[in-house]
Amino acid sequence: MDKKKKHSFKSRLRAFAIWQKLGYLPWQKPKEKKARKRSGDFYKGAFDSIPFLNDDAKRTFSHLLLRPGYMIRDYINGAHERYLAPLTALIVFYAFFALVAAVMQPVQQRHGKEINPVEQMEAEDFENPGQAKTFSLLKNTLATLQKGWVYLHLDQYPEEVDTQHESSLAALEGTLRSQGIPLFAGQFLLLWLAMAWALRRYRMKMSATAAASAYILCQYSFFMLFALLLSFGQSSEVGVLLTMVLLVWDYHQWLGASTKKSIWLAISTGLCAIFLIVVLAFFIGGASFLIARALV
Repeated sequence: MDKKKKHSFKSRLRAFAIWQKLGYLPWQKPKEKKARKRSGDFYKGAFDSIPFLNDDAKRTFSHLLLRPGYMIRDYINGAHERYLAPLTALIVFYAFFALVAAVMQPVQQRHGKEINPVEQMEAEDFENPGQAKTFSLLKNTLATLQKGWVYLHLDQYPEEVDTQHESSLAALEGTLRSQGIPLFAGQFLLLWLAMAWALRRYRMKMSATAAASAYILCQYSFFMLFALLLSFGQSSEVGVLLTMVLLVWDYHQWLGASTKKSIWLAISTGLCAIFLIVVLAFFIGGASFLIARALV
């Protein structure tokens, strides 16, 4: 590499670093809108209202890939007009991921009821009257929970749809599921609470951590899409190590923290998330136990 090319490469690296921190190149003048030809009037403004294709979506996409932490910082500091709103971005970008995943991994609808060994057993199979009574109560409880599960997943159990009301509900559930809302709702709340606790020393507002959580989940959806494409539709999982690296990168840019501090904040966020999962599992298990004792 000669000196001229080496100098040019270093200059581009410096320019990229400046763009990362600012989101624009200060020496470049804003682009003036060129007069369109009459042939272009046919599609002029046609894509402005489509979240996938407008300028805000393109800018949000590129900045989340190349300067995610700085973008989160800019949005929290008031640059709302340049990017998609966090919740809108979360729905829009994961909807795109869900669309690609549906094409590469077509969902197979369930046909027929799955056979549950517990359903084949009867209370009369137990000689002890107390055991038979307990089993009967538990079986009825499981049947009620199963009906509730099916009712919340009618789009995946078309054979259970009998009425117009259920048909409408199945269509609504399918639309929501295709937008990624059920999947990311729990992940969003979990990451939001974990980040709020991990960043409590920074005195972050809940609205700030909510915006950051939504944008970070958008960022993860990109890498899930990359994993899906690279595996030819076999898997969309993002490894724990990559997840921690992305979180460290985000904290380093967003908060201006050192690498060591960012690693610790990422670990703290992960530990908080695990703690919340354990607490939730303990609460659900305890509630189930109390219900079972009450039924007995």
